[in-house]
Amino acid sequence: MSDWLHNLPVIWMALVVFGATYLLAVLVQTIVGMLATGERVRAFKAVSPGMLPPLGIIFGLFVAFTAAQVWSDNDHASAAVNREASALKSALVLAAVFPGEPEAHLRSLIQRHIEETANKEWPMMVRHVATLSISPAPLTEALQQTLALSPNNPGQQIAQREIAMSLENALEARRQRILVSRSHVNLTKWACLFLQAACALLAIAVVHSDNRLASAISMGAFATGVAASVLLILAHDEPFIGQVSVGPQPLLQVMPGLAGG
Repeated sequence: MSDWLHNLPVIWMALVVFGATYLLAVLVQTIVGMLATGERVRAFKAVSPGMLPPLGIIFGLFVAFTAAQVWSDNDHASAAVNREASALKSALVLAAVFPGEPEAHLRSLIQRHIEETANKEWPMMVRHVATLSISPAPLTEALQQTLALSPNNPGQQIAQREIAMSLENALEARRQRILVSRSHVNLTKWACLFLQAACALLAIAVVHSDNRLASAISMGAFATGVAASVLLILAHDEPFIGQVSVGPQPLLQVMPGLAGG
């Protein structure tokens, strides 16, 4: 799916999806109505209505199969961002054990990492160009600084170890966040979903070819279900794109001054 569609507000996305689905339903009904003449009428009526439930069930399975991936991707994206934010917050809290220049430097590096993530890395994830080939310099420097500290007492030794673990957790969460940002429903899955929906609409139109009103009602109801299913999947397809996407707010809240900016 094109990113311009994912970037639409949900209301406009709904108008596009429902409009396209209803247009397809009208097109199918019109074509079947034009063909339902002469000998073809008897051929259409010979089509068993019993094929409609299996077609609907198969479409439902396609929707469930596709939605499962979408929900999983969104859960992983949200979990990765929250985990990164939690790890950075823990590092900031523990940094107070090293007052003075070490604490100030660590806070500065974490703030720089958050700013670069929100202002540079997030747009790159939206465009699917963020990669793991480049390590976040501020976070890497923060980890190196932490490991270079010289603890003066057992408490600082424990804090140093915990800060290092928190920064490593933040780096791992970032890696997961970038990997999930490249995940989406591929064209093959979308094509199969649309093809199955079109087959079901065609079958409904053929079965009710002798009654235009019954055909319009049945196809309208099924088309509405198709559009709602597609809209639900489409709105959540790209974890970091769109009105209901995962944003950098949890990271910005780590530094109160950034959250208000």
